[in-house]
Amino acid sequence: MKSILSHSTSPIPAVSIRNLEKVFPVHLRRRQVVALRGLSLDIPAGHVYGLLGPNGSGKSTTLKILLGLVTPSSGTSEIFGVPSHRVASRVDVGFLPENPYFYKFLTGAETIAFYGKLCGLTGGTLKARVTELLDLVGLTEAGDRRVGSYSKGMLQRIGLAQAMVHDPRLLILDEPTAGVDPAGSREIRDLILRLKARGKTILLTSHLLEQVQEVCDRVGILAKGRLVREGSLDILTGISGQTEYVIENSSPELQEEIARLVASRGARLLSSRQPQMDLETVFLKATETAEQSGK
Repeated sequence: MKSILSHSTSPIPAVSIRNLEKVFPVHLRRRQVVALRGLSLDIPAGHVYGLLGPNGSGKSTTLKILLGLVTPSSGTSEIFGVPSHRVASRVDVGFLPENPYFYKFLTGAETIAFYGKLCGLTGGTLKARVTELLDLVGLTEAGDRRVGSYSKGMLQRIGLAQAMVHDPRLLILDEPTAGVDPAGSREIRDLILRLKARGKTILLTSHLLEQVQEVCDRVGILAKGRLVREGSLDILTGISGQTEYVIENSSPELQEEIARLVASRGARLLSSRQPQMDLETVFLKATETAEQSGK
């Protein structure tokens, strides 16, 4: 089995979704609920991707289709080139649900070992993996404590450990910091960044937009089952039509004549970029527009 420190170099997208539609019939009311409407997106291998949207926007349905728990009405979804309805696609996936349940009488180490055995690990390989994962998620000292005594943040970290026990290339995290205090949330954020550095691809949903902005490479915003905005954070949060300059050692006179004097007066241009809005503003604008369109 691969080491958990392996780095993915696969040119194939980790996740590829094309024209995904999902309609749920409501038999008693003789109507239908459209959960997804023509969703298409790609998640490059090795990236952290944030799937955002208000309640009922289709986030959970998308995750369930990728995990093979729900069959789409039409369209396709693949994980590293393997159709997600095939059992083989799950070999490369680790999943942390929003509210994971663990046996409270097991210790942290026993919990990881339990899931490792389900994945076919035994003997020295299993023992080494348990030690490695406890260290990675920062629970080595709590490994012998029963999980019933764990805080919410510790439970989420042991949940990440179980999701990684078979060394998947893709981690799907549904609200990984839900109900976690700020300190625990920061620890999980740092863990996500460490996993990215190790070549893991991470698809996460979250209502904590500030944290999404800190960890994600790209973001997709869903509203009423449609992808209303998608792209890198720099593009999504950039304010079009404006440019921002950061200049070192400039005098007041130089600032007044910046366009003409930057090069001639010995100042150094440190950066030039678009002014940024925060992700929360992008999210609210995108979802409000979708709501007003009535689609």
